[in-house]
Formats: sequence, C-alpha cells, structure tokens
Amino acid sequence: MTDSDVRSLYLNQIRRDLTRYGMDQLVPVGWPLGMRASVGWLVWLPFLKKRNLMLVRKRPFDQHARDFGMDWPVDAETMIGMQRLVSLQNCVETVLADDIPGDLVECGVWRGGASILMRAVLAAYEDETRCVWLADSFEGVPRPDAANYKADKLPWYAMGLHRAAPVLAVSEAEVRANFERYGLLDDQVRFLPGWFKDTLPNAPIDRISVLRLDGDLYESTIQALDALYPRLSPGGFCIIDDYNLQGCRQAVADYRAKHEISAEISKIDQCGVLWRK
Repeated sequence: MTDSDVRSLYLNQIRRDLTRYGMDQLVPVGWPLGMRASVGWLVWLPFLKKRNLMLVRKRPFDQHARDFGMDWPVDAETMIGMQRLVSLQNCVETVLADDIPGDLVECGVWRGGASILMRAVLAAYEDETRCVWLADSFEGVPRPDAANYKADKLPWYAMGLHRAAPVLAVSEAEVRANFERYGLLDDQVRFLPGWFKDTLPNAPIDRISVLRLDGDLYESTIQALDALYPRLSPGGFCIIDDYNLQGCRQAVADYRAKHEISAEISKIDQCGVLWRK
C-alpha cells in the first residue's frame, strides 16, 4: 500500500465520520429534516434542550440527501454533504500540489466539519506551513439588516435563518471539542469569533489559498468577499456554499461585476459553486 493509498483511506474515513455517512439516526421530533424550520421546532427544541429532554424517532439513512447536503444531520459535524466535502478536499489538494501560497479560511463554520476536513488534508500531506482559520459569530446567523442590504429583506411569511439559533448557533468551545475529537486541534487551527463586519477586515491573515464562504445572507457574503477575496492568491479557490440562496447569489454577482471577475463559476451540487482565481 502506497502513501497515496493511506492518505486516500484516511481522508475518506474522515469525510464519512464528519457526515455520519451510512448511519441511521435518532432524530428529535420536529427536527428540520428537509432544511426547513417549523414553528413547533423553534418553540419546543430550545425548551427541551434546556431541560436535557428530547423526544426522538429513528430515521433511516438517506444516501441521496447526505450526498447532496439536503438534510441536517442531528449529530454530524457538517451538513454540507459528501459532494461538497469531496470538492473541498480536491481544492486543498490542488493548492498543495500547485504550491499556491496561503492559508485555508472558512467563514461560517457551524460545527466545524469542513474546517476539520481541511486540517485533516494538511495533516495527511504533512503540511506544517499553513493554518486553517474559522470565522464565525458562534451565535448563529445575524438578523437581516434590510435597511442596508435590501437583498436580505424577508417576505412577511418567512421566519429567517436568524431564528434557527437552536441548530445553527454552535459555541466556539464545542467546535474546538470537535477538532479535538479528531485529534486535529493544534496551533495550525485559528479562530476568529464575532460578526464578519467586525472581525474580517483586520483579520491577521496575509494570503489565502482556499476561501470557503458559508454565510447564507447577502450581508455576510459581501462582507467576507470585500475583506478576504483580495488576499486570495492567484490559483486559489473561492467556494460559495449557499449559491442557491438569492441573497448570497446576488452578493457574488455584485462583487464579481464590481471587480470585473470573469473566472468561470463551476457547480458543485444544487447549493455550492466555486471558481479559481
């Protein structure tokens, strides 16, 4: 067995573990299986969590949903699905092979799964020169600022992702614990806690080789692009996780038009896209 075979087996297992691939789940009653929040879920889940109680039911593994990130795994470290994880791994491996300078950055990390994979790739290739940066409020998605970002204005019937804090708000301590569980928490893992508008403009990151944005909103996406895209090295990858969402897609279009970016956008799955600078 070659070194390449060992790396491939290790990273494949990391991806499967991060997504709980192939495993049935005990799902809380009311959990948003179809990526949609319900009123009952918003009301009852916080109540039950505070009292260490949970009503659950067994739900069989859905390969299609897990491949394409179409469900919210209850205890997995990522919800982006296998397709986007494989693509992310390929991006990191490519910048390593092509010697593209810069760190690996994720903006919007949830439980840290995508960043854990990036750190695992660095470990597998014995790269000790790059860091993985995790930028997140660790409080969930911000309330839409429709006064300044009209694309984020919600229709009257929409609840908004900021109300999904029971699932989307994961503490920095919990994310660190997830890295530790995989044996990957070290000095090459850096955290930038806070809202993007406060943390990203002056983030101590010189160059970036992989920039992964998962901020959902127009506001979060444009703030991350404004602050970090100029630091993305030529040959580096810009990955947009929420391109299926109108606000995020509009932010990407506006930024690319303003800066005359013509690199082809490649589709990863029904949500994610990327382009190479």
